[in-house]
Amino acid sequence: MLTVPEVGLQGLYIGSSPEQSPVPSPPGSPRTQESCGIAPLTPSQSPKPEARTPQPAPFSVVVAIDFGTTSSGYAFSFASDPEAIHMMRKWEGGDPGVAHQKTPTCLLLTPEGAFHSFGYTARDYYHDLDPEEARDWLYFEKFKMKIHSATDLTLKTQLEAVNGKKMPALEVFAHALRFFKEHALQELREQCPLLPEKDTVRWVLTVPAIWKQPAKQFMREAAYLAGLVSREDAEQLLIALEPEAASVYCRKLRLHQLVDLSSRAPGSGRLGGRRSIDSSFRQAREQLRRSRHSRTFLVESGVGELWAELQAGDRYMVADCGGGTVDLTVHQLEQPHGTLKELYKASGGPYGAVGVDLAFEQLLGRIFGEDFIATFKRQRPAAWVDLTIAFEARKRTAGPHRAGALNISLPFSFIDFYRKQRGHNVETALRRSSLNVVKWSSQGMLRMSCEAMNELFQPTVSGIIEHIEALLGRPEVQDVKLLFLVGGFAESAVLQHAVQTALGARGLRVVVPHDVGLTILKGAVLFGQAPGVVRVRRSPLTYGVGVLNRFVAGRHPPDKLLVRDGRRWCTDVFDRFVAAEQSVALGEEVRRSYCPARPGQRRVLINLYCCAAEDARFITDPGVRKCGALSLDLEPAEGGPDATGASPGRREIRAAMQFGDTEIKVTAVDVSTNRSVRAAIDFLSN
Repeated sequence: MLTVPEVGLQGLYIGSSPEQSPVPSPPGSPRTQESCGIAPLTPSQSPKPEARTPQPAPFSVVVAIDFGTTSSGYAFSFASDPEAIHMMRKWEGGDPGVAHQKTPTCLLLTPEGAFHSFGYTARDYYHDLDPEEARDWLYFEKFKMKIHSATDLTLKTQLEAVNGKKMPALEVFAHALRFFKEHALQELREQCPLLPEKDTVRWVLTVPAIWKQPAKQFMREAAYLAGLVSREDAEQLLIALEPEAASVYCRKLRLHQLVDLSSRAPGSGRLGGRRSIDSSFRQAREQLRRSRHSRTFLVESGVGELWAELQAGDRYMVADCGGGTVDLTVHQLEQPHGTLKELYKASGGPYGAVGVDLAFEQLLGRIFGEDFIATFKRQRPAAWVDLTIAFEARKRTAGPHRAGALNISLPFSFIDFYRKQRGHNVETALRRSSLNVVKWSSQGMLRMSCEAMNELFQPTVSGIIEHIEALLGRPEVQDVKLLFLVGGFAESAVLQHAVQTALGARGLRVVVPHDVGLTILKGAVLFGQAPGVVRVRRSPLTYGVGVLNRFVAGRHPPDKLLVRDGRRWCTDVFDRFVAAEQSVALGEEVRRSYCPARPGQRRVLINLYCCAAEDARFITDPGVRKCGALSLDLEPAEGGPDATGASPGRREIRAAMQFGDTEIKVTAVDVSTNRSVRAAIDFLSN
């Protein structure tokens, strides 16, 4: 069946055949921009997808940046010894009792908007500023969540600093990434003075798997602005999905590096044995070679009961519980190379550790008044940061079986500001409050009962458990045996206990790596060394373009009929490239061929549409929306038009799109010359 992309130009030439004629879009239909006169040369059904093995760019070292909502860090490994992961240096500053393998995701800019510092240095410097001076400085914290929550993300999206001033989000992220770039390269130069910088580093940036394509492109654009890589060397930068990175790392762990929440004894959660998952794979492959009918992983005695139950092809879930989001993915281990296959599209939601912080802020609002808390945050921003630090320290000690109350220090600035604003002291406010679970201690602190602290966790923890249970109920992910609980929030004893209590009865093993807060960072390094380890992914959405098809009475709605030069066309047909939930292999291509409508045309733009439904028929269906634009930049055709303007022949541009990677990718070639055509998909131009 003939298909014609919807365009906004008169005289769209689809060829010289009598069966093909100029077909414009009807008035009011969704269109591409006016520079996108095109004609298709392929039918509506794609050719059989072709899988290609990606050719990795040469590099000497992989540097991964785990850019988190609450904390961030980097790690690296050399291509000569890819599994020897080097963690970044210990960070300056820090909180008592907290390991400083990462630094807070805090950025401080001068009143003029210039970079000043990042991490602990930024937080501590801002805290020490005079309150009046601090009002002029731009301090950003936990700003990653803004990208996730933005429904209309563009390159012009603004972020608001603590003092209320706004700045382009792209510049804020670029400042942070540039800091990590300089920090990492300095450390590499000190370790390897002879290591050339150019074309040496493959960079990896981590993002939540539930992030949509605009957010991923935004991070890539910020990396370009920060100078991590150039657009010409785009392949030197990989986007890693956080739960995937954790999954890659968990494959390498030995049993003594894991805590099995379902079987640990009081005071000890370590499992016996020292066999990694990969070594179990190797043993299983040997057994499979001996017996082609056996799928069972045979494990030597003494390895530990956790992996003794695994079989070839078993499935497991990774729950990445971070500062801003919970990210869930389900993988199946494939033979013979131990690659990973995604069984269900990434899911999750805004159920990170910041939800507990928000609950604490709401609790303060109930005691002291929401208007006061808002005023205090605005007029005493540095003191508010001090209060959040004090709460964070106590939050980390919360546990389901803790008996004693917790004391939370209130900054003197808070106490003094409240007295001046309200005319009485904070102790009076606590006595007048109906919340008996929070009292004023004789030491001048908020004294919170364990029940009250645990209650702050409940909305966030419940959201995480509900998402996990919903995913386990999907038919595609039946027979999941293991749940890896990873991410910074997974360090919480409250979360661990709640997840084990809720899911242990289902026979699911809940397992936590010992270095749970660094799992994603280390996994991102391994992913950078071998990005083909995740062989198959599930498309989160249906993607396609709008086309014209021959109108078929009885099958196409009458309101979609367009008659032109005696030809009957159906408008707004959704030509699907890939369907939601469809399994797509790494390197698998979907191809379409297009022909410029005019001689000498230098650019083709095609609107890209997406939806959550698998069976959308038209780009005007409910839920279908324009999500981006496919652009093809053309070189002048060889020979060009003659003196009369006639074209020497129809020019075919063949585009190949890949949906099986962490980002949607496109390449194109001019068939007549076999030369590459600059092709890109822009998700930030809406």
